[in-house]
Amino acid sequence: MSYYGYAPYVPVGKRKEKAKKAMNKLAKKGTKIQPITIQGRIISKSFWGKAWCDHLEQYSDFSNRLPRGQTYARNGSICHLDIKKGGVTAYVYGSELYKITLKIKPLLESKWLNIQKECSGKIDSLLEFLQGKISDGVMKVVTDPKNGLFPLSNEIDMQCNCPDGAYLCKHIAAVIYGVGHRLDTEPESLFLLRNVDQNKLITHIKLPTSDKPKKRQVKGDLGDIFGIDMDEQPLLKKAPKKISKKTTQKSTQKVRKKPIRPTGKTIARLRKKFDMNYSQFARLVGVSNATIPNWEKKTERLNLREIYYDALLLISDLDKEQAWKRLK
Repeated sequence: MSYYGYAPYVPVGKRKEKAKKAMNKLAKKGTKIQPITIQGRIISKSFWGKAWCDHLEQYSDFSNRLPRGQTYARNGSICHLDIKKGGVTAYVYGSELYKITLKIKPLLESKWLNIQKECSGKIDSLLEFLQGKISDGVMKVVTDPKNGLFPLSNEIDMQCNCPDGAYLCKHIAAVIYGVGHRLDTEPESLFLLRNVDQNKLITHIKLPTSDKPKKRQVKGDLGDIFGIDMDEQPLLKKAPKKISKKTTQKSTQKVRKKPIRPTGKTIARLRKKFDMNYSQFARLVGVSNATIPNWEKKTERLNLREIYYDALLLISDLDKEQAWKRLK
């Protein structure tokens, strides 16, 4: 029974139980449930997560209503949040379980090309870039309010099936903060949302120096996406003789003298050794999410670019704890 037009109060325990049942139904239908669990009061701790929240909080049409979602985000009300190309699907429980969808327009090609141009020569490692270890110059480019990676307020279409008639209800606000929290562990999701490939920045990364001349590399999209030089011969059995000083200093392990044989099975064993999913292992190596499962499908020896071979060589001697430490 409701009073004065308001829905009757439903205890938090009953709401959680109802939400759990709904999530179980979705799981049985094949949905991989991805809840948002925040420890403490800080919603986002990483460069990308905080930058996302700061960016959207600056808009006057968002700033007055976004704080309403902070409590929902912190108390575990976001039962499921899935980031896909150009959008977000989420479920948040309030008096009922509500479905939220965010549709985000792709980043304009002119902006993306400008970001690549402005970042040229300023990024030493894609892995460090995704970890937020970037220079002030690059930071200003990617977080620029008008021309950076983050969407403008008019590029986001938000919908929630709750009875609140507001454009930005507390459930949508919670999901926006939930995205910021997810970027702490999956920064590559921002590129997925804006429909751009972070690997395009690889062409602007300064590769490790070597006494030997560089081999010619294919510049086609296939090589960029999968990190494979399609026209080169397989790597020699000897490991690369030189690795950049910066990479060596930041590594917690010495480069092993014995080379590794890069095959799909080798990649899979290494990933399972660290108990990581595709996304986490991709961040560790410095490639896109799609690259790792494609590598693992290969039965023959992988013809990797030197930068990826070096990355695998550096982490191959790490134990699980050391590997996870590198992701922080």
